Amino acid sequence: MNPTGKTLKRLGHRCVIFALAVAPTAMQGQFTFTTNNGSITITGYNGPGGALSIPSATNGFPVTAIGSYALAYLPKLTSVAIPDSVINIGPGAFYFCTSMTNIAMGNTVTNIGESAFAYCYALPGITIPNSLTRLGDNTFTFCTNLSSVTLGSNLTSIWHLAFFECPKLANVTIPRTVISLTDRAFDTCTNLRGVYFAGNAPPVDLTAFFGDTNATVYNMPGTTAWSTAFDGLPAVLWNPQAQTNDRSFGVLTNQFGFNITGNSNLVVVVEACTNLASPVWQPLQTNTLSGSSSYFSDLGWTNYAVRYYRLRSP
Repeated sequence: MNPTGKTLKRLGHRCVIFALAVAPTAMQGQFTFTTNNGSITITGYNGPGGALSIPSATNGFPVTAIGSYALAYLPKLTSVAIPDSVINIGPGAFYFCTSMTNIAMGNTVTNIGESAFAYCYALPGITIPNSLTRLGDNTFTFCTNLSSVTLGSNLTSIWHLAFFECPKLANVTIPRTVISLTDRAFDTCTNLRGVYFAGNAPPVDLTAFFGDTNATVYNMPGTTAWSTAFDGLPAVLWNPQAQTNDRSFGVLTNQFGFNITGNSNLVVVVEACTNLASPVWQPLQTNTLSGSSSYFSDLGWTNYAVRYYRLRSP
């Protein structure tokens, strides 16, 4: 997300995953499943754990679902790849998989059941696909190592205790599509510092951020229905601006840089790329605005003929 909507240009310095889908017998040796109306639901697993890849098809039928508690209580499971064929992840599907450190979720998942990934203590991050519209009750409850969460761009609701007791989660961006935050959705995320809302203020239960006493809510320019507080937390406009007309802009002490101004204590990430036609943005520096300003400098600017910059939230 680039909330400022601005991109700056600086000219050259002269100015073991299992291949289970290859044979039905291999599938049957690792999984139990049912077939219904031409599609397959995984119902269990009897393999050694480790890095697991869910097949997209077997016996000529697509794998469209992972059933309730199908892969729960597997302490040796370290990662899982879920293919695009899977639409439904049932309640408790990966409940108490305490060693799982990576989930690669397919782009067609439309339903994740209650407590699907609860008590996955080792999980450090999760990306929710854009296909999902509702994040249900207790989805990531007690994922105590979870520090990075990317929510899909079509998510509309985050339900009861979805991220309860995720103490390492420091920042989260709520997509503009979210219109409902229910009670205790982010309860006891004690390290939560920044909640960045991309859209208008949604209706919220008064305990959605219960126990998150260190958090600040940030709203973006052009959005509506905000006041100075949200669900008991301070609400602040996220309004950083790169200053291109003052003396800080340009090369100083052999470094290219500029001032960033905005509300005090804003945390701003400066990213750069070299090609706007096919940009690959790389984070360069995280700045905290002290007294409403901070100076950014690019130590590696001489290595590039052209470089572009943008500002984003953490």
